[in-house]
Amino acid sequence: MHGVWTPDQIRAAEQRLFARTPEPAVMRRAAYAVSVHTARVLAEVTGGVAGRHVTLFVGAGNNGGDALWAGAFLRRRGVGITAVLLAPEKAHAAGLAALRRAGGRAVPAEGSSPDTAGIGAEAADAVERADVVIDGIVGLSARGSLRPTAAELVRRVDVPIVAVDLPSGVDPVTGAVNGPAVLADVTVTFGGRKPCHVLGAGAAHSGDVEVIDIGVADELPEPELYLLQAAEIGAGWPVPGPADDKYSQGVVGVAAGSATYPGAAALASGAAVQATAGMVRYAGPAADVVRMRWPEVVATGSVTDAGRVQAWAVGPGIGTGASGRDVLRHVLESGLPVCADADSITLFADDDTLWDARDPDAPLVLTPHAGEFARLSGAELGEDRVSAAREVAERFDAVVLLKGNTTVVAAPDGRVLVNDSRHAWPATAGSGDVLTGLIGALLASGVEPWLACGYAAHVHARAADLAAHGAPTRTPSEVGAPVGASALLAAVPTAIRAVREAALP
Repeated sequence: MHGVWTPDQIRAAEQRLFARTPEPAVMRRAAYAVSVHTARVLAEVTGGVAGRHVTLFVGAGNNGGDALWAGAFLRRRGVGITAVLLAPEKAHAAGLAALRRAGGRAVPAEGSSPDTAGIGAEAADAVERADVVIDGIVGLSARGSLRPTAAELVRRVDVPIVAVDLPSGVDPVTGAVNGPAVLADVTVTFGGRKPCHVLGAGAAHSGDVEVIDIGVADELPEPELYLLQAAEIGAGWPVPGPADDKYSQGVVGVAAGSATYPGAAALASGAAVQATAGMVRYAGPAADVVRMRWPEVVATGSVTDAGRVQAWAVGPGIGTGASGRDVLRHVLESGLPVCADADSITLFADDDTLWDARDPDAPLVLTPHAGEFARLSGAELGEDRVSAAREVAERFDAVVLLKGNTTVVAAPDGRVLVNDSRHAWPATAGSGDVLTGLIGALLASGVEPWLACGYAAHVHARAADLAAHGAPTRTPSEVGAPVGASALLAAVPTAIRAVREAALP
């Protein structure tokens, strides 16, 4: 897993590093890395490095200092450099001196002959001439969106942006974007990923994140968050071995759907089939629909007749009336791992007695979207999705998978992993039913619930992306198109193959 650390954790690690390595030397390491990645972007977009022009957006403090030192390194490679100073009197003195010694120039953002937006003529010219822009406006201590002058400069940029540590205007802790912010193509960050690189809109604003170890790796504590990688998901995904049969791979029960919503039953059951190809038992009023779509599923009309299973996936389409409540209660009383989604979450929120039916030793996974989460928690979901998910997971002693463009998975013991899909293709009716079936199948196979949610979220998002680009029915296209949940489901085996290929030596 990749670790993700809070700004406070990173700053504390840096202070320990500074006790043995002078801070200016550490800054130059960071800046050199920024210059290397900026040169790579320059070569990609212009075909070369020397003779090109890079404009620096420089704020106060060390983040601006990193940008100035990076400009000095680039100037020595023959790159023209103009630093636009947003707070000239507060610019990092040593970095500015280094830039000028190297032959770079610095101009104020609001210099002489300002235009109607207040941008000085020299600053406007620097933006116009740029082949790449380096964002050194604010650092990890900043909060809130860009101020008007910085926002106007960023608005005028139509070339790639390399952000120093984080895209300015993105909240470092929550990844929230509540106004003008930098939309970076590359973010060069130091020591480790921060929450803003993987959460909310910040993930999209960060672009490709390059992590540079400036010497703090040995000083870092346990990460605040974890980011699963395709290779470890592929290595951990259950597949049949020589000694396996349909029972040993895990038998999952699916309690979903109704006469009104038979599609939920078909989608959840199909996802369970596609996930592990062991055995799936469906129990509910949509048995005929499930048999027709998935003949390999053993389908019965009631959870009381389902037979032996090793985990349950329950909730999509069961309704929130008495029959749905009875289904959820029966599943909870089984003492087996349960993935509860959709109507199950509403039932939990409306009827506290259902918690009493649960075997306290049996793992429970809750998979709410924002509205369901608000009903379950009793409060609207704010910007800090990680803290909210962690609190509810501890309160209910359950793994909570909070759906969204960035999926947050919190365990009762405080562990949190995130999956950033970088796209919104799964935002379609029935998509959550597929996710429920995937998680249920993984639970039945014995995968630890926290990891099962992480594995399923990643494969689910990957399948949606593959389907949007044409897989598995045609040669993938670079251009995506909206897809329904059935297309997403059909792409699940392709997504599993992809993560397993990533795990190959």
